[in-house]
Amino acid sequence: MPELRALIVDWGGVLTEPLESAMRAWAAVDGVDFEHYIGVMREWLGEHQGDLAASNPVAALERGEIEVPDFEREFATRLSADTGRTIEPDGLLQRMFDQFAHEPAMSALVLRARRQGIRTGLLSNSWGNEYPREGWDQMFDAIVISGEVGMRKPEHRIYQHTLRLIDVQPSEAVMVDDLQPNVRAAVEVGMVGVLHESYEKTLLELEAIFEVDLSADS
Repeated sequence: MPELRALIVDWGGVLTEPLESAMRAWAAVDGVDFEHYIGVMREWLGEHQGDLAASNPVAALERGEIEVPDFEREFATRLSADTGRTIEPDGLLQRMFDQFAHEPAMSALVLRARRQGIRTGLLSNSWGNEYPREGWDQMFDAIVISGEVGMRKPEHRIYQHTLRLIDVQPSEAVMVDDLQPNVRAAVEVGMVGVLHESYEKTLLELEAIFEVDLSADS
């Protein structure tokens, strides 16, 4: 078996609180029916957020192919459809990402892994949002944001691009993501995939995979 020597993590839902919590908080702020929002996402992204049309507005946004205001107008119009409730498009995504709470335990885990000699990377699909990058230079050997590179998960090429930046082979790297299609794509590329559900579960899995102590007391 190849030696595992790299850890790549997602941002939203891994280094932050679960996506559903953030989305529910945003929906309450904007007066959006949460189930209607889920319906729009299923229509655009597919039932399991995997198979979507190449012209899908979410995919275009994540690749940086459309501007944020254009996406916000289309998104607000779609959210308003069928409900008769007007959603303000200007600043919609900023209001959404204002609800994302940092998960310090996961960031600390990544930092401990790097201090153990494990190469680390961030691989995130962006919705044109600003990231809280303070401390990232100490956490990561490479940072890949979809809108900055014109690729998105679960496209294989963005995993391969990240691996090249970290200078490891797919079989030497572990990908942690909270969405199953993104984990599955990492495995298809040749990486080890970990579906993130909680800090405690991911810590145990990574300790078993890397065979090192990554606990806070280490």
